[in-house]
Amino acid sequence: MRLLVTGGAGYIGSVVAAQLIEAGHEVTVLDDLSTGHEDAVPEGARFVRADIAEAGQALDGVDAVLHFAAKSLVGESVQQPERYWANNLGGTLALLDAMREHDVHRIVFSSTAATYGEPERTPIEETDPTRPTNPYGATKLAVDSALTAYAEQRGLGAVSLRYFNVAGAYGRYRERHAVETHLIPNVLKVATGERESVSVFGTDYPTPDGTCIRDYIHVADLARAHLLALDAVTPGRHEIYNLGNGTGFSVQEVIDVCREVTGHEIPAVVGERRPGDPAVLVASSAKIQRELGWKAERAALRDIVADAWGALSRK
Repeated sequence: MRLLVTGGAGYIGSVVAAQLIEAGHEVTVLDDLSTGHEDAVPEGARFVRADIAEAGQALDGVDAVLHFAAKSLVGESVQQPERYWANNLGGTLALLDAMREHDVHRIVFSSTAATYGEPERTPIEETDPTRPTNPYGATKLAVDSALTAYAEQRGLGAVSLRYFNVAGAYGRYRERHAVETHLIPNVLKVATGERESVSVFGTDYPTPDGTCIRDYIHVADLARAHLLALDAVTPGRHEIYNLGNGTGFSVQEVIDVCREVTGHEIPAVVGERRPGDPAVLVASSAKIQRELGWKAERAALRDIVADAWGALSRK
């Protein structure tokens, strides 16, 4: 197929683009490089540097779109909500309109489990209430709602994938964020000497070791789910699938495994809880396992950390 990957110069988008090329597809990457990196565009992909609102120039002859272009920092979304609504929702609506103009009727959307907000139970299932607690999650939920409406009224075929924390590396493709908010890369930065210590926010949660438990998924497994979703897109339907490891790993577990993998002490500084931090956030993958046959092949935390560390060592 001829595919357009928006945001394909970013961490997750570049891995998906690479896997698509390996699977024999013809790939165009569209990215404005505001957070992505041109050298992350896989060999063999055509690259178009443009904003998501200008996606029409890259849609001629395209069979389907995989959409990753989004602002994704929770804290920034609270401080600058207008940027998130304009880009994440406004940009996606412009993309959907351009797709209609170019007779493209299939899309896989990189959504987020942040659409659920603070869950009533874990693991979170697709039928659970969606109550996002920040503009980032709210904009992603709004896009999901738009995809449902376009599917019902315009015959669009869409699949949204909702997930929490992505980590690890795929060959040369790794996390490279100017503002890093994710735990695993920040812990590894202590091992490389870029940070003096890692912060632990609260050790008195009702969990086995007192630290928060979060869901982590290997980027290669996540990318593979996008390829399966692409094959499952059905005209007139919008399906939503969660992706997760099913059990989660605590902050302390992540630090301990990073120490083991890197051989570094990695000092940790314990602080107070952050307001609004739930004790456990884990997504259920039962639906996508049942319907699409997906399962995490690199689910062990040590594998995820080792791949991330190996990519850092090769940079």
